Amino acid sequence: MLKGLTRAGLGTIGSDEQFLKLASDAGFDSVDLSARALIEQYGEQGAIELLQRYNLRLGSIDLPVEWRADEEAFLAGLPALTEAAAAARKLGCTRCCTYVLPSTDQKSAHFMALATRRLRLCAQILGAYGIRLGLEFVGPHHLRTAWKHPFIWTMQETLDWIDAIGEPNVGLLLDAYHWHTNSLTVADLENLKPHQIVHVHLNDAKDLPVEQILDNDRIYPGEGIIDLPGFLSALHRIGYADFVSQEILTPSTPTESPEELVQRSKNGYEKVFAAAGL
Repeated sequence: MLKGLTRAGLGTIGSDEQFLKLASDAGFDSVDLSARALIEQYGEQGAIELLQRYNLRLGSIDLPVEWRADEEAFLAGLPALTEAAAAARKLGCTRCCTYVLPSTDQKSAHFMALATRRLRLCAQILGAYGIRLGLEFVGPHHLRTAWKHPFIWTMQETLDWIDAIGEPNVGLLLDAYHWHTNSLTVADLENLKPHQIVHVHLNDAKDLPVEQILDNDRIYPGEGIIDLPGFLSALHRIGYADFVSQEILTPSTPTESPEELVQRSKNGYEKVFAAAGL
């Protein structure tokens, strides 16, 4: 598996190049970053050379479309999706991800119909560029009632929805935090096929009852109670060998420097990967 970083939880990092250098110096294999932004800053060839200089790959880009709101906002975002997909392809990135909130102010059935059609169209656009779409189910209990109506928050519901969307390039963004807050097991992961997983996020949780764990209160891998060795070893057993990107959402900006936080990330990865026998 390829060890990756997102900017989340790493404090205030100035430029994208500084982020790439920090990731490279710590021995990471990939970063999750906007391909379009890199090309806008450095040009296509410059962005390619930048990634090569730091021996990094782009793990995933974010879906740049507001598919949760009204139709006008969704349609207005489609040109940006085409541009993002084209940029990602130029830089060798084949994954694009979005999160699915577990409740909504819209009536659930109506929202499901709209979201299915919209994400199907997004998947078709991405598929034309050879890019997969990962859907992230969100597990923390407090978000299940944050809006008026319940929606999707389990892995199986998300898999069923992926089947309904019906595009071959759609799969899971599997986040260890959401796996934990759904009280899922290693056996649940072992029931997956590697092609069902588009991307993976790694993080840890505080020692609290699962019902009290907050989405934006995550900690670094190996510092909490999630069975990350079990999580990683299960992915390895089913044949998943792609990107595992750290994502640490915090209630406030960390006080440590980005250099210290990336080193902390490196140490955490080494700890949990070693414990998983990887």
